[in-house]
Amino acid sequence: MLRFILPLTLALFATTARAEVEIQEVTSPGGVNAWLVEQHEIPFLALEIRVRGGANLDEPGKRGAANLMTAVIEEGAGERDAVAFQTAREELAASFSFSVSDDSFGVSARVLTENRDEALALLREALISPRFDQDAIDRVRAQVISGIQSQTQRPNVIASSTFNAEAFGDHPYGTALDGTIESVSALTRDDLLAAHRNVVTRDRLYVSAVGDITAEELGTLLDNLLSDLPSSAPALPPHVEPATFGGITVVPFPGPQSTIYFGHEGITRDDPDYITAYILNHILGSGGFESRLMQELREKRGLTYGVGTYLVPNDLSELIVGGFSTSNQSVAEAIELVRGEWQRLATEWVTQAELDRAKTYLTGQYPLRFDSNANIAQIMVGMQMIDLPTDYVLNRNDLVNAVTLQDLNRVASRILNPDALHFVVVGEPVGLDANQ
Repeated sequence: MLRFILPLTLALFATTARAEVEIQEVTSPGGVNAWLVEQHEIPFLALEIRVRGGANLDEPGKRGAANLMTAVIEEGAGERDAVAFQTAREELAASFSFSVSDDSFGVSARVLTENRDEALALLREALISPRFDQDAIDRVRAQVISGIQSQTQRPNVIASSTFNAEAFGDHPYGTALDGTIESVSALTRDDLLAAHRNVVTRDRLYVSAVGDITAEELGTLLDNLLSDLPSSAPALPPHVEPATFGGITVVPFPGPQSTIYFGHEGITRDDPDYITAYILNHILGSGGFESRLMQELREKRGLTYGVGTYLVPNDLSELIVGGFSTSNQSVAEAIELVRGEWQRLATEWVTQAELDRAKTYLTGQYPLRFDSNANIAQIMVGMQMIDLPTDYVLNRNDLVNAVTLQDLNRVASRILNPDALHFVVVGEPVGLDANQ
């Protein structure tokens, strides 16, 4: 086994506890790469697996196939039907969860050391030979369709879906990964088998493990678990630039309030200015009651209960988006306030006091993320997927603290474009000019 050990000392402040974390880069005999943190105090293992691709690999006319496949994958495998599979998992006190996003397929496993081999042999069955029995497909399909129907009555979902459709068009980002009632209703067992072959593969695989296991044991485990997956997947869709068209789209929806979703092109995760943009976004809209937008819309004027903004660096496109709800009579005023803060932050810039507060919060909050084996495993697999080095956990707060006021204001001018902001309003806004 080829093994590269990179010792890291990370201070984890969950209450007053301090832990030493050593991240090891492990390559199994069969060539599976993984990151490992050994923690032998508790006989427990947290395992995270990600495959890049996810619902972006839905075939034309089959939107929702990867989502339905993921929902059915543990409804029986090998010789076990759905009931037998769940019974076996419960008897082993194991926890498996499967997830899919547009950009990835994911598996989270939590197993006890004494049952580790048996539990992961069961997980292997689900990954390698899911049954996709027709009765399970029909039952889960009905649940998915019910969820899709309920989404049509949620203003926040309508707003974000409309925004994405306008920004991305025919690209997979332009439609919900759940699919439509029509597309999901038409999916067959063969479609799920095809989605499984396309999505659950080895060539874009990322793995992290935290807990009671050695590097050598992990290498053997990974080969047993993953070596029989298909070795290659279809090509990913192309990168897409979101439409930057400004203006307002109104989607009529009855009720006393309107829901507003807004945004424009963002910044890639590998951009050298990403950390600076992250701090900027905290000051703009993700920093709770101290953020600019919360101060202007809620604290000073009482127009909304809450407003937030987010950097969305997807694999194939980037956005900075936000959202809030307000009374129908206040929509026009609130939109102008958002545009105004966007403009002020881009041209009048940030104060040193704002930067200092943001640094204090972001550096103090970061170590608290590492408060369990499961969280550490999730963070590590996420780091791999965005090509961060293992020592990022040591250097991240130094990177935040190194950002200067000049850096912040330069990036504000670079990435904030109030004229490109597009707003989707779901409701019955009063006195709003969609062309303003």
